[in-house]
Amino acid sequence: MHARFNHSLRSLLPALALLTFGAEASASTLNQNVSWTIDRAGTTNKYRVVAYGDSIFAGYNGSTVSAAKYSAPTVDAEYLSAQWNADIESVRRTKSGAVAEDVYNNKIVAERSYMQASNTRVVTFEMCGNDGLQARTAYKSQSGTCDDAVLTAAENSCKTYVTASMDYINANAYAGVKLKVISNLHYPGYAADNTQSTCKDPNTGATVKMQDKFLPSLARINHMMCDVARQKGFQCADNFAQYMGSDFDSNGDGQVDSEALRYVAGESQASYVTRITSTLRSTIRDANTKFVSGSSSYDYIQSDDTHPTYNGSTVTAGLFGGTTGTGAARYTTFSGGKSPLWNQYGHERMGWAVSTFNLPTP
Repeated sequence: MHARFNHSLRSLLPALALLTFGAEASASTLNQNVSWTIDRAGTTNKYRVVAYGDSIFAGYNGSTVSAAKYSAPTVDAEYLSAQWNADIESVRRTKSGAVAEDVYNNKIVAERSYMQASNTRVVTFEMCGNDGLQARTAYKSQSGTCDDAVLTAAENSCKTYVTASMDYINANAYAGVKLKVISNLHYPGYAADNTQSTCKDPNTGATVKMQDKFLPSLARINHMMCDVARQKGFQCADNFAQYMGSDFDSNGDGQVDSEALRYVAGESQASYVTRITSTLRSTIRDANTKFVSGSSSYDYIQSDDTHPTYNGSTVTAGLFGGTTGTGAARYTTFSGGKSPLWNQYGHERMGWAVSTFNLPTP
């Protein structure tokens, strides 16, 4: 294994203002770009996966100078390498702390050249998490009468830039791209939001349970992401279902919880929101305790109660530039299309979810 490091100080001074997270809901942002190639023995063909997004795809780990080597896009690259018997370059163009508008303008549009390369076969993106976090922070700080305008604004901005991103990728990605995927949002801090607001509902005059306010808003965002994807030729990796539902049938309805929570292609927003916020609400669990069976669980969320957990080492990404490197895959074959770690870490689960849409040939 070897790595080639490309350090840059161009973003040093503005990035010094970055607050360690809790503050990703602030306006501070940090470019965390990584290119890592899965080098498969005995192969000569190399294809590219391009991933745009914020701190989630970046593999943010609380550091301003490093990120997870195996964030979700690189996990997917390992699956593709085995499936296609090829070297796979995982290119992450990400900006921790960025809202959807920032990801769209300064990553997807400004850095379109990465998806225009002739060896690009997969383009994937995620966004809107910071829009939601900022809206949640603003709502929690309210006193007097609660005002939902901050949540509505986040939902509207997310829809605007998710739609624009898909249109732009469809118009600008290399013509040979075989797969386009969006990943929707998990609900970080779900358990912590089991508390009352400091503001009061304008109709009842009572305080509001934070979960009851934020879950419907998140559900509307997630439905929009998957439904717009359906209309525009994208696949939708349902991270909410993968993170927030157990991998067994906890309520005896005959369905595995993580499957039952998934977006169903073509269903109405009203149907989806009712299913998430009411019908299956009792099956939603905080992703800090992701049950993979009735007796076994893993922690999908880091100690900041926001970012996914990951396996393996880190690479330089942040204040001192990004990493360009190459290394062998951790696993060269996948029984049943799943690595031994597929359900043990947040990034492993997210990368697997993207990989389920992979095509048999490049």
